[in-house]
Amino acid sequence: MPDRRAHRGPHPQDAQLFAADGLPCLRAAVADLNWLLSRSYAAPSSLKLVGDRYALSARQRVAVARAACADVALASRTARRLAPHMAAGRPLWIDGYNVLTTIEAALAGGVVLVSCDACLRDMASMHGTWRKVAETEQAVALIGQALSELGVTDCRWLLDSPVSNSGRLKARLLAAAAEHGWPWQVELAFNPDAKLAQSSEPVATADSNVLDRCGLWLNLARYIVEAAIPQAWLVDLTPTAGD
Repeated sequence: MPDRRAHRGPHPQDAQLFAADGLPCLRAAVADLNWLLSRSYAAPSSLKLVGDRYALSARQRVAVARAACADVALASRTARRLAPHMAAGRPLWIDGYNVLTTIEAALAGGVVLVSCDACLRDMASMHGTWRKVAETEQAVALIGQALSELGVTDCRWLLDSPVSNSGRLKARLLAAAAEHGWPWQVELAFNPDAKLAQSSEPVATADSNVLDRCGLWLNLARYIVEAAIPQAWLVDLTPTAGD
């Protein structure tokens, strides 16, 4: 079925699934999943065990999985995280869809998860195709403004070539760069994750698979949301959030 969404806003059931009175249960589930992952239990079976224990819906299980992080991975990601003020004078490789869809979701009022590794992660999914939404232009503008404020010298966007409409997004990004004088390059890659993981430059992503293999990384989406989208619906699933 083609993606006809005009926004990356909330799911119709999100107000119930992520209501404030249910967050302690979700945070407890994240804590349990962290414990299992930290002891090398398999992720799929661990998530099923935790989800069944807390009677979580399928969407809540996705959120818990995205928010959780094993202790070793958390320590490694934290040690390699580049503080925003340290981005000045550096180039940056950007996990294009990962960053863009999170900003789009935040602008549209969709659920944005505050995860254990300090990353923000949205609940959107593209199913092999990308579609421009009402928030796309503003999201691109906010990313460009943030990169300029941070003093990033040049940016290399990587987009998944197998994702439908990647060529159109590439053209839009390059047009925005030309209009504002932003030093952007945009590359379509069959496997951007591998390139990001092997980059000798800092990368901007919240993709766990990339974060566990890359060098320095910048928490760009969180920087933008906190600085420019105060109305964002942040759902903090870190186990200590309610303390």
